Amino acid sequence: MDKITARLYLCTDARKDRGDFADFVRAAFAGGVDIIQLRDKTIDAAEELDYLEILRTVAEQQARLWAVNDRADIAALAGAPVFHVGQTDLPLASARTLLGPAARIGLSTHTTEQVDAALTAENLDYFCVGPVWATPTKPGRAAVGTELLRYAAAQRASAASLRPWFAIGGIDLGTIDQVVEAGATRVVVVRAITDADDPTDAAERLLASLPPLG
Repeated sequence: MDKITARLYLCTDARKDRGDFADFVRAAFAGGVDIIQLRDKTIDAAEELDYLEILRTVAEQQARLWAVNDRADIAALAGAPVFHVGQTDLPLASARTLLGPAARIGLSTHTTEQVDAALTAENLDYFCVGPVWATPTKPGRAAVGTELLRYAAAQRASAASLRPWFAIGGIDLGTIDQVVEAGATRVVVVRAITDADDPTDAAERLLASLPPLG
């Protein structure tokens, strides 16, 4: 059975320029976001732990998940229920050793070979496919387009795999229908909610665009 039943996953920075991190994550969760990952390369480890404590408090109040990106040591210290890595980050087996059996571990994929590997990899609970479109949050990363989403959907079906996967990269209210048409039932977003005047409304509209999990 899937350990990740989420459909809407949000990545956000610490919003230091706005000073509204707690209010923002509360609003995003209220709109239906299932998982919020703090991803901010501009803060040091001590600051990240402070922000993660805020995120943890709000997430637990609303019975939602929260995630740490890249740093397994920080994830372990913070007690994060979800941890995400890239292809060149900490190996999955090492992450599992550090975080234990309860943590949900995710992996980014960008090619058909990486998708194939993710469908059967040990110590993995979900994976992301993208970036579907070029995005400033991943400068220099080539867009994969919707064809890789179609591939992931087809391979998961043919393998009868229960492993959940998320489309990621440039997804917003103007593009979400395209990723759904390509076979995605779960998405990761950034600016679609972080740049919204009303994060709750933006999350609600994105979630309404996704099909129910089958």
